[in-house]
Amino acid sequence: MSLVDRVKARFTRPPEPVRVAVLASSDPDERVLAWGTLSRDGGWLVATSRGLRVVPTEITTVTDAEVLPWHEVAEARWSGTRDGGGSFVVTALAEVEPGVQTRRPAVRHVLTDAGDLPAVVRRRVDQTVVASRRVPLPGGGGVLLVARRVPGQAEREWTVVFDEDERRHDPEAREVARRKLAELVAADQPD
Repeated sequence: MSLVDRVKARFTRPPEPVRVAVLASSDPDERVLAWGTLSRDGGWLVATSRGLRVVPTEITTVTDAEVLPWHEVAEARWSGTRDGGGSFVVTALAEVEPGVQTRRPAVRHVLTDAGDLPAVVRRRVDQTVVASRRVPLPGGGGVLLVARRVPGQAEREWTVVFDEDERRHDPEAREVARRKLAELVAADQPD
């Protein structure tokens, strides 16, 4: 993106449906940071101060543009094309029990014009992750132990994400994950 294109993008207002979706949100302080145009008149993929939204061209209800909070994004892989478009593959997290999350199926968003969206998404997701460690489990596979910043919470939120969902039901794997998490949390506490 050229310097002229960056300056234009900085002062360009979001499309009206994007503005309406964000204004209708439950957070009066939410603001649009960047957006990209989805292919096939699919609307926009929008990065806001709260998270990532898909805003359709026609919004019939507020839930049409629900936000995926930044701290619930496990991964957002960007593959750009030379014409300014590309695709995001976004994997969200879902809490299955207190402190344990699972990865939802990945969702692919194809964009014809990405603008600043890739850089903003990367920065926002990276800002939520305070610490991350992958621990191997007996019998194969592993578990990811992650501390994230969650808006409105003073303390970091530690969670466990098993590589394979069925391993979270294995008592031995759970004990290893619990023990390693306790070690990390204890090391993270100020003296």
